[in-house]
Amino acid sequence: MKILRTAVAAAVLSLTFASTQAQAEVQTKVIEYKVGDDTFTGYMAWDDALGQKRPGVLVVHEWWGHDAFARRQAERLAAAGYPAFALDMYGSGKHAEHPDTAQGFMQEATRDMDQVKARFMSAMKILQNHESVDPSRIAAQGYCFGGAIVLNMARTGVDLDGVVSYHGALASPVKAQPGTVKARIQVYTGGADKMVPSEQVAGLVKEMQDAEVDLTLVSFPGVLHSFTNPDADKIAEKFGMPVAYDKDAAERSWEGTMRFYQAIFAR
Repeated sequence: MKILRTAVAAAVLSLTFASTQAQAEVQTKVIEYKVGDDTFTGYMAWDDALGQKRPGVLVVHEWWGHDAFARRQAERLAAAGYPAFALDMYGSGKHAEHPDTAQGFMQEATRDMDQVKARFMSAMKILQNHESVDPSRIAAQGYCFGGAIVLNMARTGVDLDGVVSYHGALASPVKAQPGTVKARIQVYTGGADKMVPSEQVAGLVKEMQDAEVDLTLVSFPGVLHSFTNPDADKIAEKFGMPVAYDKDAAERSWEGTMRFYQAIFAR
């Protein structure tokens, strides 16, 4: 009888857990916001069944602009237990369909660091103020252009627990200084990325070592730029760009990021 009661109890617990999981659902919301006189469009994703405030993550898009890829990353983070806000660095409606347009958008958005920081900090405040987020525990992750943005925010001393750069530019006129960087840093780069050559990788390592920054860098041999984005192969074919999706690198970098967040938010 004891064995039977134990089995019944286990079954009830299993059903209860399954019911809770079924009720958990990622919610999303498009949010328009202002930075100065300009309007931006971001995308918030969170799990409404967690029942407690959780660490939040900012997602910074590739140089094409705020798009479905950035939004999917926010949804993945929310499903993993991290409310996420996919911010907009260019402005509402600005999404490039051609590399020349993307380059123009990027140059305008990054014409000075004060503007970059203002746009980043406005989005960070939106994330921190969301009902699902613990405002004292915030990280940021970026892709390509976005990877460079999150690294520069860390370099300037923005109060982040961690930043993750995926195939982002590593060289910057802004240099990390000892005692300035608060965030722990993870970088994932392609070993065959022509846009992020080995000189940039070596330069980042030296810069962060000199500034006594907690840096983890993973280089995937033979992997090209934009390796996390499944649409990269189409872009390569259409524009002749040296980019390519790599399933193994994409999965390993995501798994590494999840371990990173578990470590930095373990409190």
